[in-house]
Amino acid sequence: MSEGISLEELQLAARNHGLPLEALRWDVTPVGLHYLLTHYDIPVVDTTSWRLEIDGLVERPLSISLDDLRARPAVEVVSTMECAGNGRVHVEPHVVSQPWLLEAVGTGRWRGAALAPLLEEVGVAAGAVEVLFEGLDRGVEGEEEQVYARSLPLGEAMRDDVLLAYDVNGAALPPQHGFPLRLLVPGWYGMTSVKWLARIRVLDRPFDGYQQRHSYRLRQEEGETGEPLSRIQVRALMVPPGIPEYLTRARVVQAGECVLEGRAWSGEAEVAGVDVSTDGGESWADAELEPDSLGRWAWRRWRYEWNAEPGEHELCCRARDDAGNVQPLESPWNVGGYANNAVQRVAVTVTE
Repeated sequence: MSEGISLEELQLAARNHGLPLEALRWDVTPVGLHYLLTHYDIPVVDTTSWRLEIDGLVERPLSISLDDLRARPAVEVVSTMECAGNGRVHVEPHVVSQPWLLEAVGTGRWRGAALAPLLEEVGVAAGAVEVLFEGLDRGVEGEEEQVYARSLPLGEAMRDDVLLAYDVNGAALPPQHGFPLRLLVPGWYGMTSVKWLARIRVLDRPFDGYQQRHSYRLRQEEGETGEPLSRIQVRALMVPPGIPEYLTRARVVQAGECVLEGRAWSGEAEVAGVDVSTDGGESWADAELEPDSLGRWAWRRWRYEWNAEPGEHELCCRARDDAGNVQPLESPWNVGGYANNAVQRVAVTVTE
């Protein structure tokens, strides 16, 4: 990096955490290892008084308790969630924000009530274009006092797999992951899945709040309108092989047969394949991609058998999907440091 990490960025890094990459070995990420990003403070919610309000451009506004939601038919989705800022520290020039390396990802087994039947129940009126989701977390950003709020186009909100999730991995959501209720939008970057959900409003025009108007947009200059972020870009990550040096995390591997493994995912289309390079991207070989056993929205395991010879090596992996998207070799730059899905590079020393 051309600039150091600021005190403000260290404060963000202390509050949030990523997935240790060795935890890619788990099909479903243990909750304590799943990446975490909280914009403001974690609210304390009393479920005896909490209710979800559904209103706006609807025929029959609804106020519903957590018990009522749990009594409805439950839907379970295994979904990989990734922060839109994952890989931010690898872009140049330096972008000041949460300093994610490559660990802002995790896969959960989410359970909750499907959103679409609730919207049908309240009767979305003619002229509706978006659905707004408001959390209980409050803060100041861009000199605006706000609750964290994001919207979805009505068509996306009506997908069968969009959930109002109250459980993850077989237990109630922990406070940091949105207890008692959060939105889950599979395939979209994590900023979409609003936590501590308190209100759903149906709108007749696009939402113009800070998190939609300013944040999470691809811009080359600060004053640009930019393009809004939505679907997760194709990516593969590797479990760092061998053992680490404590401070630098540099990897040491013994010579001989070494299995490289990791996960690949895409919000745009099914993962089509993963390539591995052991020479810094000069040449590539196909990895073995395991079947889609967890469902469309979960990552897929890949593996590659490498005959590790003594010396210094740079390992890389890249994924491609059925829509023709392929990870780039270099980090694309934008104002927010978003959607950087450049290939992972792992320096390895192979010893006799």
